[in-house]
Amino acid sequence: MAEAKQQQPQTALAASGAWKTVKPFVNGGASGMLATCVIQPIDMVKVKIQLGEGSATAVTRKMLADGGVGSFYRGLSAGLLRQATYTTARLGSFRVLTNKAVEANDGKPLPLVQKALIGLTAGAIGACFGSPADLALIRMQADSTLPAAQRRNYKNAFHGIYRIIADEGVLALWKGAGPTVARAMSLNMGMLASYDQSVELLRDKLGAGEISTMLGASAVSGFFASACSLPFDYVKTQVQKMQPDATGKYPYTGSLDCAMKTLKSGGPFKFYTGFPVYCVRIAPHVMMTWIFLSQIQKAEKRVGL
Repeated sequence: MAEAKQQQPQTALAASGAWKTVKPFVNGGASGMLATCVIQPIDMVKVKIQLGEGSATAVTRKMLADGGVGSFYRGLSAGLLRQATYTTARLGSFRVLTNKAVEANDGKPLPLVQKALIGLTAGAIGACFGSPADLALIRMQADSTLPAAQRRNYKNAFHGIYRIIADEGVLALWKGAGPTVARAMSLNMGMLASYDQSVELLRDKLGAGEISTMLGASAVSGFFASACSLPFDYVKTQVQKMQPDATGKYPYTGSLDCAMKTLKSGGPFKFYTGFPVYCVRIAPHVMMTWIFLSQIQKAEKRVGL
């Protein structure tokens, strides 16, 4: 009996230690998935603008006419799967790496450059895990822009991944992974580093309240995430949705070729096609992610987790 009583606290301690390890990853993934449910319609419009279907108003009207409200949620399963992999990995690894760096810095706040480097690292880690779901998401969103004969007609994210493996091989799941990783690194550098820096400025130096700090830091984080990542997002979208012509030749040989041809044909501002919609989509998603994360953490504290 005495041994059993001793084992119970040890088991609870072990469980607590395990939860402490996975907690940043679970919280990050949950907050990202909740934010995606809110932002998915804007993301659909953004992708179609990048694919050349017209302005935000024209795209919205066409989507409503062709498929109704449900068309705005096409690819939601892939979006949720992407958040469950990508955001779980990036937010979890960012918090773990940041905590380790703060400990090594004797508990002092980290300089912006170090936060940016950690953000780059976390973005790369997240992109490696999330690339397959991201590829399925882009293809599902772009499917309606293709001729009927060329549409892939994925039923959901898991069916899309299965079809990609069956038709193109396992490594095809990471097609366009180069621009995906580059985009994720740039986005997370802007998003994560600017958020922590803004929190320190608003809360510690300007004395802003909790809600003002969260909203202000989230807005700054969303803007920098958008500005840093859109050129990479544009190239990534073009590479992932490309189809071979009648001779089997693809329009681009890779990400660099796509970037150079885009620069030559449209100039540097071509990479910022759809920036207002992209910013409207990215910034609220970033804000929602931080807000949901904050609420999840509060709820955990209330129940003692």
